[in-house]
Amino acid sequence: MTQPDTILGGRYKLDEVIGRGGMAEVWRAVDVRLGREVAVKRLRVDLATDPTFQARFRREAQSAAGLNHPNIVSTYDTGEEPDEKTGIAVPWIVMELVEGHTLRDLLRSDDPIPPEKAFEWTQGVLDALGTSHRAGIIHRDIKPANVMLTPSGRVKVMDFGIARAVADTSATMTQTAAVIGTAQYLSPEQARGETVDNRSDIYSAGCLLYELLCGRPPFVGDSPVSVAYQHVREAPVPPSTLDPKLTPQMDAIVLKSLAKDPAQRYQDAREMRDDIARLLAGQQVQAAVPAAPVAPTAVTTPLDQSSGATTVVAASASSASPAGVGTLTGEQDAIMDEEPKKRSPIAWILALLLAALLAIGGISAYVYLRPTSNADMATVPTVIGQTEQGASAQLTTAGFRVETTHTYGEEDTVNQVVDQNPLAGKEAPKGSAVTITINDGPKTNKIPTNIVGMTTDDARKALVEAGFVTKNITVQDASWEQEKEHLDFKAGQVVTSNPAPGADVVPATQKVVLYEATGTSRVPNVMDQTLEEATAAVEGAGLTVTSETRTVTQPSQDGRVIEQQPEENAKLDRGQPVHVVIGKYATPAPTQTQTQTATATPSATETPSAEEVDVPKVTNKPRDAAISELKAAGFHVLTTDASVSDPNLDGMVVDQSPAGGKAAKGSTVTIGVGQAAAAPSPAPSREQSSAAPSTTASKPA
Repeated sequence: MTQPDTILGGRYKLDEVIGRGGMAEVWRAVDVRLGREVAVKRLRVDLATDPTFQARFRREAQSAAGLNHPNIVSTYDTGEEPDEKTGIAVPWIVMELVEGHTLRDLLRSDDPIPPEKAFEWTQGVLDALGTSHRAGIIHRDIKPANVMLTPSGRVKVMDFGIARAVADTSATMTQTAAVIGTAQYLSPEQARGETVDNRSDIYSAGCLLYELLCGRPPFVGDSPVSVAYQHVREAPVPPSTLDPKLTPQMDAIVLKSLAKDPAQRYQDAREMRDDIARLLAGQQVQAAVPAAPVAPTAVTTPLDQSSGATTVVAASASSASPAGVGTLTGEQDAIMDEEPKKRSPIAWILALLLAALLAIGGISAYVYLRPTSNADMATVPTVIGQTEQGASAQLTTAGFRVETTHTYGEEDTVNQVVDQNPLAGKEAPKGSAVTITINDGPKTNKIPTNIVGMTTDDARKALVEAGFVTKNITVQDASWEQEKEHLDFKAGQVVTSNPAPGADVVPATQKVVLYEATGTSRVPNVMDQTLEEATAAVEGAGLTVTSETRTVTQPSQDGRVIEQQPEENAKLDRGQPVHVVIGKYATPAPTQTQTQTATATPSATETPSAEEVDVPKVTNKPRDAAISELKAAGFHVLTTDASVSDPNLDGMVVDQSPAGGKAAKGSTVTIGVGQAAAAPSPAPSREQSSAAPSTTASKPA
């Protein structure tokens, strides 16, 4: 036995055995390079002595490593290491260490499984199978013991690749071709020893779903052989017969997946998964309930369900023949599977007699049903990855008819064949149909147009119902350009989205931004507008207007807005006021102080220079700083005292005329300097048309 301190591949330190089956043992290990726990599966030494098996195991391990899906136990690495005792190279696979419990554990507990959960878990299994089938890997051993459920509720399918490698081994393992699987979950074609395809996994998934719904597999018996016989010959009892709470639509899905003829089942995992999705969404499923099954011809003793072991049933020497079920060899490959309980000698004798009869019947069927001439058969070519035109031409040349179906799929294989039935390499009669499936690309849907005006919560629900993913939906405040088209919207209502409502996108991957109304408006720029124009612009933004008039010395400012508060682009709640000052032209009369200092400071009537320059805005600046800035720009300055109620405005410029724009260089700019008053003056109303605030003195600076 390998010691706990054994290190595989120079990095995987084996810790303890956590599972042991008929073909492999599983170790808890540590990846010393990355410092993470992993699971290491090692093939049994006696099975590793066959070079052919080693080669096939390595190829399957590499295939399993390429399966990257959240519902599949990840494969990290593969390799081989000489056995310490025998020196035989033993292959191993390093996998994700999954915490949780298997569906078999749940079935053994007394807790009932809600039907909705059973279908949801089966969806996870089908998602995993869809990925493996696209990679060309058939699981062959879907059963409760091979499906893990993590603490977060995620389904994880185990043992991809191993069953395929075992089924492909040469006759050195057994002297006849072998059928690998667990009796309760074998497809009819597996039980007959025929070549299987992905529809065999669909059948096994149906058996799994049946057991989750009913608490028992669809077929039970006193031996694996008798169970396998029922898979081939008997019709399953509808689940609703065992549990009346189950609906006819649930029966329809289960029974379609359990059809004896693979052509009557769901043809791929996506098709079955989509039908389950319709069921869970309360829609009509596509599967139809089959006709009432024929009653079983014999009553069998229930098989002990504690086993669930993966069994190897010998088939006929020719894998193409419809041979019956043969002798049980008792191999296992499930983690922690127990050995089957011993049967009585009588049971074994009956089982062997039954197997012999089935074999004879199978040989007879083969003699009568085999093709009369190999010339009537042809090998189906592989056309996956080709265009529809190229695939049709190749199949027609090979002697087949072509039938085409379409499906949704990944962007990188748009307009290509992604599936074919029969699969490549199979023998089929010339002139028979080969069905090819063309990928139409990802399924698209439009962003609902009715989300505009919804609350963000309702819009989010509408998007999810349309197939969008919750984590891909975010909310942002609308910009003013977006919101100004919906000024009647309250805060929290959706004004638009990105992509825009009505856009055709791929819901599964598309990120959507919802822009919600903020309930605020941006103050528009109304400088140099008339009162009427300013009022229309401000009220159009969802705000109100208050105004006052003020004497100006520039004729061009007469009747125009010379100041606004707040300034352009300030954000206000809807209905808040914007105050504007309207200029009223009047030539200012020089004061006595102005006359006395005329030699030092030009009067307001002094002829200015013809050159026009920009007038600096000096409101809300200290008096001295404002005077300095205006003089530096080439203007004379006239100051007035303006009463203010806010002590913070004392000594600050509270208004100016002109308040901006251009004016002749050398002309006079009048500024009002705040003087704190004992009590605030009443605010001017819209009807007031008085002059500027009271002035106690006018003096040049």
